[in-house]
Amino acid sequence: MYCILFIGIAVVSWLVQSNLKNKFEKYSKIPIDGGLTGRDIALKMLHDNGIDDVQVISTPGALTDHYNPANKTVNLSEGVYDSCSVAAAAVAAHECGHAVQHAHAYAPLKMRSSLVPVISFASNWMMWILLVGMFTLRAFPQIMLIGIILFAATTLFSFITLPVEIDASRRAVKWLDASGVTNRDNHGAAVSALRSAAYTYVVAALGSLATLLYYIMIFTGRRN
Repeated sequence: MYCILFIGIAVVSWLVQSNLKNKFEKYSKIPIDGGLTGRDIALKMLHDNGIDDVQVISTPGALTDHYNPANKTVNLSEGVYDSCSVAAAAVAAHECGHAVQHAHAYAPLKMRSSLVPVISFASNWMMWILLVGMFTLRAFPQIMLIGIILFAATTLFSFITLPVEIDASRRAVKWLDASGVTNRDNHGAAVSALRSAAYTYVVAALGSLATLLYYIMIFTGRRN
């Protein structure tokens, strides 16, 4: 049953990622009126929300866009920063949505940020601890239990991420429409791109939960 579940999640994850990539490529060819680049849109959204202490910078790679609350920077990938397209507008507005969340002390974002040090530690060590724990489960069950606790922390982080990402997209969609950056001909494309991006976080969270339950099953099954 678990094999079927994992295969199903893996297939869905691949389909969602493929769909996101295809939509990004498609919407990257649809221009935005006014010739605004991703950088221009980010600066405009920040200004419209009264935020003047956040920098907009370019970061290498594709789909590497993110907001860093530690140094207050909106980091836009090379394909977004200088691009004048619906896809670039959607991504830039979404990342600025996180900056707006930060400025307004959005509770789920604060919770996620507070967990980053723990998640960083857990991500580095949990697989090693779980591996050792499975081999020594009968003699030292505490080792695998520690690994499960660390994995549970990363799963919790995945689910806390969901409202953060969905809310950032909601803010982006609302601002893109209200500001006139998108119009009735291309606004739907921006919404579609952001919705597809949100699905990737949903699948990741469900996959993490399924894996956590699998490790719990091993722990309880072998102990008995």
